Amino acid sequence: MATTKRDYYEVLGIGRSATEDDIRKAYRRLALQFHPDRNKEAGATDQFKEVKEAYEILSDGEKRSLYDRYGHAASERGFTNGNFGGFAAGFGIEDIFESFFGQNAGTAGGRRNRVQRGADLRTDVTLTLEEAVFGIEKDITFPKHETCARCSGKRIEPGKQPVSCTRCNGTGELRRTHQSIFGQMVNVSMCDRCRGEGNIIQDPCVECRGQGNVRVTRTLRVSIPGGIDDNSQIRLANEGEPGPAGGPAGNLYLLVHVQPHRYFHRQGNELLVELPINVAQAALGDELEIESLDGPVAVKVPAGTQNGRTLRIKQKGVPYLRDQGRGDLLVRLKVGIPTDLSAAQRDLFKKLAETFDGTVTPQENKGFFDKVKDFLG
Repeated sequence: MATTKRDYYEVLGIGRSATEDDIRKAYRRLALQFHPDRNKEAGATDQFKEVKEAYEILSDGEKRSLYDRYGHAASERGFTNGNFGGFAAGFGIEDIFESFFGQNAGTAGGRRNRVQRGADLRTDVTLTLEEAVFGIEKDITFPKHETCARCSGKRIEPGKQPVSCTRCNGTGELRRTHQSIFGQMVNVSMCDRCRGEGNIIQDPCVECRGQGNVRVTRTLRVSIPGGIDDNSQIRLANEGEPGPAGGPAGNLYLLVHVQPHRYFHRQGNELLVELPINVAQAALGDELEIESLDGPVAVKVPAGTQNGRTLRIKQKGVPYLRDQGRGDLLVRLKVGIPTDLSAAQRDLFKKLAETFDGTVTPQENKGFFDKVKDFLG
């Protein structure tokens, strides 16, 4: 099954308006982090290759322009690999129709405008076990870019107009014709001056400096469902970076971390807790009250309980995330052997030892208590 490539800007952790210096700094940081000679973790080599590939495209002005316009298709369809069969870089199927049937044959309006989606973002949220079990609404604060309010994302000062690019005559494309055995062919590439936009902004917006968006810190209230587990991910649609030229926004991915609890340990949809009891309670049985995440619950310890026995309390565990009901609370009984007996307690244990068939008193066998420990432990 083919693996979907990640957006190159996302790989480097930068926005689409990043400068060459931003790209270079991001690459150096990530290359040091994932270089195979420094990072021996599984997957580091693949991540290093991914970062290197992203940098090779975005650090080259022409390749970046093609990528911004066509995405990964620019390389998958050979747009950046030079001539092939008489068709040059940037020459797609629409251009084949255009070369034979005229400028408007392959499209409804000549120059093709492709809507691009904004980059995805990721942020983290930390929950207590109680919050993860029962669900909660949290305010999540994260940095992102938003469309500039001053220029409405148009990148130009209000009241000003862009000028037509003189290099491509406002088409956004550079066309070169040549003769081949098939007749006259047209090679099309993106204009390197206007980056395919067809016009030049001479009066950039003073608020966003001609980027079309500004960096802000946003707070978003998120409803986290009960039953969510550690390292789960929540997708918040259209809360990522805005798309270029008015394209749809990317998504925000919320990575959930659940703090360890002092007493309870999660096992899937079950909760485990240890309950210490003494030798008498284990032998005779007892009725106890313990705390659960829901409040006090009664626990009945059967007579003759062995160390490590687990009792199950229904529907006191973790809710099922995509189903009704809850898991169970598991109570593991831990029988404690006394280590500092009083004189009265020691006398009682001696009398108890005499009642067991086939046993002798501790004076005749000093390993009695050790045997008790072995038996219960």
